[in-house]
Amino acid sequence: MGGRRGPDVRPGGRVRFFGRVCGVLRIMEATEENLKVLRVRRSPEPEGLAEKVREIINLVRTGGDEALCRLTARFDGVELTPERLRVSEEELAAAYRQVEADFLEAVRTARERIAAFHRRQLPSSWVTVDAHGMVLGQLVRPLERVGIYVPGGTARYPSTVLMTAVPAREAGVAEIVVVTPPGPQGEVPGATLVAAAEAGVTEIYRVGGAQAVAALAYGTQTIRPVDKIVGPGNVYVTLAKQQVFGVVDIDMVAGPSEVVVVADSGADPACVAADLLAQAEHDPLATAVLVTPDRGLAEKVADEVERQLATLPRWEIAAESLRGRGMALVTRTLEEAVAVADQLAPEHLELMVARPWEWLGRVRRAGAVFLGFDSPEALGDYLAGPSHVLPTGGSARFFSPLGVEDFLKHSSLIMGSRAGLMALAPHVVTLARVEGLEAHARAVIVRTRGDPSGEGRL
Repeated sequence: MGGRRGPDVRPGGRVRFFGRVCGVLRIMEATEENLKVLRVRRSPEPEGLAEKVREIINLVRTGGDEALCRLTARFDGVELTPERLRVSEEELAAAYRQVEADFLEAVRTARERIAAFHRRQLPSSWVTVDAHGMVLGQLVRPLERVGIYVPGGTARYPSTVLMTAVPAREAGVAEIVVVTPPGPQGEVPGATLVAAAEAGVTEIYRVGGAQAVAALAYGTQTIRPVDKIVGPGNVYVTLAKQQVFGVVDIDMVAGPSEVVVVADSGADPACVAADLLAQAEHDPLATAVLVTPDRGLAEKVADEVERQLATLPRWEIAAESLRGRGMALVTRTLEEAVAVADQLAPEHLELMVARPWEWLGRVRRAGAVFLGFDSPEALGDYLAGPSHVLPTGGSARFFSPLGVEDFLKHSSLIMGSRAGLMALAPHVVTLARVEGLEAHARAVIVRTRGDPSGEGRL
């Protein structure tokens, strides 16, 4: 940026002096007051938005394909007919001709790594015979049909396709359906289509927003309903998923992405800054936090953030994110730094410390944990293996990453025996009568005493 003599005012009112974005990353003490700000990371939904989403869902529920096309014209500015909703085989073939060989190699490498990781998660059905000769067990079966929401429009997210569809395929889901907003001409990016084909997706539809979620939940003339909807989206998509839950299952309520980096004095400030910026460039509402007992490191990271930010294509988004939700928290000890990170229950937690395995045992709440100096969060976003669909906004306290289990259902298996029924019948009758459910008691009595009136006592 050499040669500049004064400030460079960019859209949005931000000022850069001599190629540096000034005052982006705040350095603060890890006080309870500052932690309170970080614990509440979910933004309140705009007033009236839930009702608008409900109206969109009802329009699709009653109007089917016609409503879906009308809403796509309204929100995406794309005129579609029902016949054009589904991406054709010809378009898929053309997509392969559009992408570069190195992209295809990267997709296939990612697919195999994701598949290998999630294959290890597969549980098995099991049966056992108890002391009374009763057969008990659990049946594990895949869901039949799953819908995946992939953000689109002018963006392309082949990684999201891989991180959602590959675990579903490994679980044995027969029908994997992708919905994604169309581009200005109704197109779906070739990268997204190729990733979908490589991941085993069986159907792709060019429709997005709350209307796409409604179509997956209730079905239209063209799109058959699914059993579960997974994948990230904007606030309309998130609210729509919440509202159709119960009609279908959903993965989680996702919010803006986030990272917490715990670093000791051995961490490279350039690497820490790069990881914070990698998170911040996602979204103005993304959260990127450094927690360290080394104030000198925090100051060097803040300098590095400004230096690296100056050359980022998405510098405005990253700067807004860091100014609004970025922070370097200084703690008294490394032990306190790890404890602070655990309180925040982040989506991504980086333990950028000399001996990360010694501290892992203190981590109870995180979507994904990255250990050591050579484990950037970006590795997990694309190629490490675990799904990058992770709990956000502190929900790592109770939600888990997307995995094979999300695409499976369990059924209990019970086969009684004569000896088992006779031994357990008195307890069943006692519990049933305490609850006032006499018919339950008699269902056992009639088998043990042959007395359907229930007058006899066991």
